[in-house]
Formats: sequence, C-alpha cells, structure tokens
Amino acid sequence: MSTAISRIKKPKKNWTYFFIALPLMLLVVLFHYVPLAGWYLAFIDYKVGQPILKCHWVGFKYFRMLFSSRDFGRIMGNTCIFSTYYMFMLLLPPLFAILLNELKLKRFGKFSQTAATLPNFVSWVLVYSVFYAVFSSDGIVNTLLGHFGTSQKWMSSKKDVYWFQSFVWAWKNVGWKSIIYIAAISSIDQELYEAAAVDGANRFKMCLHITIPGLIPTFLVLFLIAVGNFVSNGLQQYFVFDNAIISKKIETIELYTYNKGLKLLDYSYATAVGMFQSVISIVLLFIANGTSKLVRGESIF
Repeated sequence: MSTAISRIKKPKKNWTYFFIALPLMLLVVLFHYVPLAGWYLAFIDYKVGQPILKCHWVGFKYFRMLFSSRDFGRIMGNTCIFSTYYMFMLLLPPLFAILLNELKLKRFGKFSQTAATLPNFVSWVLVYSVFYAVFSSDGIVNTLLGHFGTSQKWMSSKKDVYWFQSFVWAWKNVGWKSIIYIAAISSIDQELYEAAAVDGANRFKMCLHITIPGLIPTFLVLFLIAVGNFVSNGLQQYFVFDNAIISKKIETIELYTYNKGLKLLDYSYATAVGMFQSVISIVLLFIANGTSKLVRGESIF
C-alpha cells in the first residue's frame, strides 16, 4: 500500500501562470503598498523643501488636531450622508439589469444598456459640463421652467446638494455597475425558467422566485464591499461640482484631504487625515467580512 502511494506523482507546479500574474502583482505593490511609506509624514512636522529625515517628530499631534477640529464632525457627516445615499442606490443596478432582462424588444434593450453604460466612460469634468448646461440657472431646464414663472438652483442649493449629487452619481454609474448583474442573470440555469413556465408561472413570478434569488449572492458581496468603502466615496465628483455656496455641504473627507494637502500645503495634517480614513475603511471591511461569515457562512476574502 505504501509503495503504491509513493508511486503517485505529485502535481507539477505550473510557473507560467505565476509569471503572467507577476507584472500585475508588481504594479499592485508599487502603487498600493510602496506609497504607504508616506504615512511617516503624519508623525513629523514636515515643511516643503525640508529633508524628511530631519523633520521634527511630533507623534500623534496631527491626529489630535483632526479629532479636535471643528471641521471633523462636518466632513464626517457629509461623508456618511453621501455614502448612505449611495448604499440605497446599490439597489438600482440589479433593478436596471432585471428590467433589461425582461424587455421583449432585445434591440431596444441593447440600445438602453449601451446608452446607460456610456456615461461611465465620460470624465467628471465633462459630466459637470453636461449638468451645468442642463441644470444651471441659465440651463435648459430652468429656461423651460422660466416660461412658467419658476426656476430652481439645483447646483448651488444647500438643501438639494445631497440628493442632487446622488442623482449625478447614479446617472454616471448605474449602467456600468449593472453589467455584473446582467452577467449573473445570464448564468442562472435556464431550465429553472422552463420548469416554472410548465408549472404556469408568469414572467413576474419567474422574476420574483428565480431571477431575484439568483442575484442575491452577487448583491451581498458588492454590498459588503461597499460597506468597506463607506468613508471612501470619491474625490473627483465633489471636486468639480464644488462652489462657494455649497462648499461646506459637499466637502467629504477625501476632498478635505485634498484641500488641506495640495491647496494649503499642509502635508502632515493631510496625511494624518488620509491615514485615519484608510484605517476606518479597513476596520469596516473586516466587520463586513465577519458579519458575512456569521450570517451566510461565507466570507468575501
């Protein structure tokens, strides 16, 4: 018996796949891990032009400044509000994918999918130009509303900034994010639909009892990843839509880091803010992963 086992050949290691993945691994290390050395700036009093190793060590000074700052509550509040809106909007991509799947006019469905996906490839500067041309005080919408004696200032309204920016985000991202759900729908066993049709189920019941349950695992994974990114809701959108009127409302933690670091050249303080954001994201990701393991018996990493 032992002789037979010893004759079993061990599987050969295939180094081809390793060397294929090696360039990507090196890029990840170069752009995601090497820059972590810059966190050292958060613990020193760095001034532009001064050698980093000769800067005065200040420990957690800038973290204490962040937590005691009057801006801390405001920027965290803005970040959480925007992220909460986006968490609710995670329902839109699967809903859009289901609607496309249920369309009988397949050509119209392909056109709708293409039209909804295209905004993802448009830069935020052009997105701002489009929305400025449509929703500004002199835009198309307000020009039409002017004929009825009314107008709205959506782009410079403090009370509308949260839902309006969420609408902008949805317009740009829903079509692109629905692709993964369309792929998930196509992977559902078609025999389930055939069996349901034989049992007399209509399209609504098929969607309710087959399509939606088939999308739930994909949705949960993406939802948990979004929880990990709760305090990382982007910079470019808020940067281009920022103006003097809504500046206090639209300033998230990432825009705050940009303003402090690149505008005011306070690199040490900005690094501390960015480090705090990264730590919170890591903690939330582990909490989401642990919750998934307890509830579903599966982890996302």
